Amino acid sequence: TNDHIYHSEYFIIQKKQVITKEPQLLVFTIPIFEPLPSQYYIRAVSDRWLGAEAVCIINFQHLILPERHPPHTELLDLQPLPITALGHREYEVLYKFTHFNPIQTQIFHTLYHTDCNVLLGAPTGSGKTVAAELAIFRVFNKYPTSKAVYIAPLKALVRERIEDWKVRIEEKLGKKVVELTGDVTPDMRAIAQADLIVTTPEKWDGVSRSWQNRSYVQKVSILIIDEIHLLGDERGPVLEVIVSRTNFISSHTEKPVRVVGLSTALANARDLADWLNINQMGLFNFRPSVRPVPLEVHIQGFPGQHYCPRMASMNKPAFQAIRSHSPAKPVLIFVSSRRQTRLTALDLIAFLATEDDPKQWLKMDEREMNDIIVTVRDSNLKLTLAFGIGMHHAGLHERDRKTVEELFVNCKIQVLIATSTLAWGVNFPAHLVIVKGTEYYDGKTRRYVDYPITDVLQMMGRAGRPQFDDQGKAVILVHDIKKDFYKKFLYEPFPVESSLLEVLADHLNAEIAAGTITSKQDAMDYITWTYFFRRLIMNPTYYNLDDVSHDTMNKYLSSLVEKSLFDLECSYCIEIGEDNRSIEPLTYGRIASYYYLKHPTIGMFKEQLKPESNIEELLLILTNADEYTDLPVRHNEDQMNSELAKHLPIEVNPHSFDSSHTKTHLLLQAHFSHAMLPCPDYATDTKTVLDQAIRICQAMLDVAAHHGWLVTALNITSLVQMVVQGRWIHDSSLLTLPNIELQHLYLFRKWSQGKRKSVHGGYQGPIECLPELMAACDGKENVFASILDGELQTAHISQAWNFLCRLPVLNISLSIKGCWDDPVQSENEVPVPTLTTDSRDDRRWIKLHADQEYVLQIKLQRTQMGYQGKQDSKAMAPRFPKVKDEGWFLILGEVDKKELIALKRTGYVRNRNTVSVAFFTPETPGKCIYTLYLMSDSYLGMDQQYDIYLNIIPATPSAPVTSEVSDAMSHLALK
Repeated sequence: TNDHIYHSEYFIIQKKQVITKEPQLLVFTIPIFEPLPSQYYIRAVSDRWLGAEAVCIINFQHLILPERHPPHTELLDLQPLPITALGHREYEVLYKFTHFNPIQTQIFHTLYHTDCNVLLGAPTGSGKTVAAELAIFRVFNKYPTSKAVYIAPLKALVRERIEDWKVRIEEKLGKKVVELTGDVTPDMRAIAQADLIVTTPEKWDGVSRSWQNRSYVQKVSILIIDEIHLLGDERGPVLEVIVSRTNFISSHTEKPVRVVGLSTALANARDLADWLNINQMGLFNFRPSVRPVPLEVHIQGFPGQHYCPRMASMNKPAFQAIRSHSPAKPVLIFVSSRRQTRLTALDLIAFLATEDDPKQWLKMDEREMNDIIVTVRDSNLKLTLAFGIGMHHAGLHERDRKTVEELFVNCKIQVLIATSTLAWGVNFPAHLVIVKGTEYYDGKTRRYVDYPITDVLQMMGRAGRPQFDDQGKAVILVHDIKKDFYKKFLYEPFPVESSLLEVLADHLNAEIAAGTITSKQDAMDYITWTYFFRRLIMNPTYYNLDDVSHDTMNKYLSSLVEKSLFDLECSYCIEIGEDNRSIEPLTYGRIASYYYLKHPTIGMFKEQLKPESNIEELLLILTNADEYTDLPVRHNEDQMNSELAKHLPIEVNPHSFDSSHTKTHLLLQAHFSHAMLPCPDYATDTKTVLDQAIRICQAMLDVAAHHGWLVTALNITSLVQMVVQGRWIHDSSLLTLPNIELQHLYLFRKWSQGKRKSVHGGYQGPIECLPELMAACDGKENVFASILDGELQTAHISQAWNFLCRLPVLNISLSIKGCWDDPVQSENEVPVPTLTTDSRDDRRWIKLHADQEYVLQIKLQRTQMGYQGKQDSKAMAPRFPKVKDEGWFLILGEVDKKELIALKRTGYVRNRNTVSVAFFTPETPGKCIYTLYLMSDSYLGMDQQYDIYLNIIPATPSAPVTSEVSDAMSHLALK
């Protein structure tokens, strides 16, 4: 027998997890030998109780192994192709080099002169972006009216491509390039005119879901997916769905869409290629060793079962690696967390202090560096930059990050310590890469887990700069028990498996809502389009399938579909017909698909939203959304949460300080209260929380409107305003002005027009809210400055004034379109008086027939205050992390019955805008008052409401069918 230990790890189970019987998932990789061993043992032993252990035997009798992988593409010894091969002078000037590299030369013909689908697997740094550009240029040459879509897995990568292509493709070639991510959502016009759309998988999935009524999705003739090996990642399913849908769309529109996949070297490239409909001609899978710059790798193991001390013990070897491998060339050190970037940097500075020249890594004049340090916000970064060490992580301010990037790229600082996400993000090659530790703390499972092997390869790939080095070096510092594993797998490409199973229900729901799947059979067929189906046949054991006979497969797939549909039914997303075969989408399912929400979230809305939910209840519902389950709660953060909770107005469940949802709740409260956050990580976590909040609130609003709940709907719009402006709804709206804090409010209260000769109708005083302040200032900055005189610096006053005079003030006129049979009122449009007159005045009661459809026309006109600058549709929201367009909710309700009659969203009002809202009059005659609410989706205190007095008279049998209205409606539809 063989007594070898192939894997060991230490993990902690919390009492909570034991009580809730939460299963623990451990993932590890072990070798399997020929002939198959009879069995392996897994033993779990307690670290403090004698005799507490369990043994599990894994039997390999029925194991079905995937077949051996086909060989790699050989790199041919070709003459390098000159860039003149492009045959277009304007393309050639975009490149700084004169010849393509060997890989680009070999794939040039297929990409640039054919339309076949391509999968290119090649190591990092081999110029895959150029490959993408070749395919894009072909579209420009051959199909100038169609669009190209480039999908990159991270926003950072999208930004990098946009910054590059805005210059090279938009300015120099005159083609429109548009960015489409969660942060940047251009209007439909911009997308419709774009030649190249650069986007993230989730966003493109959301957009292409409704491809039937989005013509620009049907105009796409090429889909380029970068880093397609991330198919095996937790976000992989989205890529699967996109490609499956693309193939599905092109089979319907009969317009072929070319798919180009770019990735690192793959093990099972053939499977991926089959799924992407790629023949032998389009498959290029080079081996990891064909890098443009050869790589020398050193792997060192470190003992110790606890993470933090083990990381600390790696600092000295890291320092020595820099001295021996790259004393003067740029070095990139990857660590797993923001805290590790700081600890590593401080240790390296301590080692430098013992050297003759402690500032040897600073490659610029110290005085110049001091000038730069003054502009840096982060205090730790100020210290490390002085020694030529940069830090790079998501917690830094945008400007600080840019500063560090520029210093490192221009070789002014020699060492950059970055979190692992940078490996995917920005392309900064270095001569030496040190991977310091290969695990990270996973907030969801609350333990240390290994990086995916693709991440480690990606980090190593950053070593060696094609333009400067003849070789690159990588030093990988690992836990000693994993050393053999890395030795083997860094050179063996890793097979990519599918992770569609966990999220199958959500993707089925999207297709059901779009009408592509209408029966259980359709759902089965849909699965056969996916990559998951390919891998299921190849590697059934991985997906818990016993054998691949036709019957077993059918049973397996059909139980999968049944389970997913059952889950969707429980979340009120779909309804299964009485024949037990057909599937109907429900409103909830449509809302979930439209707002890209997970189905449990929408099910929770259905159960927890009430006809009169208040802000506090809505905040709880928002933070309980499934979307926030992944927010990490790191070490000791439960204590920080309980500390933070003491300073916030709304109490949370004191036993849940280690829950992601509670942390989300606290972060939002802190955002509204301007509370001090306990550490910089919380600021970036808040950003993550706010990123999703609007989308989830919009879905909640749709649910409330679906039920006709007026109170809840109005409260949700207030919650949206709170999220965007970062204030409580009960705070004075004056506090949304920049630099104005609670202690300044008395200045506005004591102000009055008193002594000055008041202009007729001018506002008298005291000022409690934004509209009163605007009326008092009447567009004059000097009036505003006089109110705050002496309390704020002039610069701060003018900042606040800029905000104030760009606020949207809308004037409204209303009219009702429809049909009257009264000879006096035969015209088909009646103005609605908006100024309150005496209630006994009969003229303001508008007569409408019972139970008929009318259209309320709302003309919105923006009045300019004292603002002269260029108008911009972006809302002013200094405390909201991403750019947001200004918009409005129009809600028509009947206050007496607390009933919402209609909800309409409208975008930015530049000068004037007309919105039409259709509504049915009540069936019983009598007087009723409808109220129109105009609610901002960006500002607090700018809302308006108007009462509409209706006198409902019995419908006469002779009343003509409302053709006017249908004309008006069809006219609207055409707009």
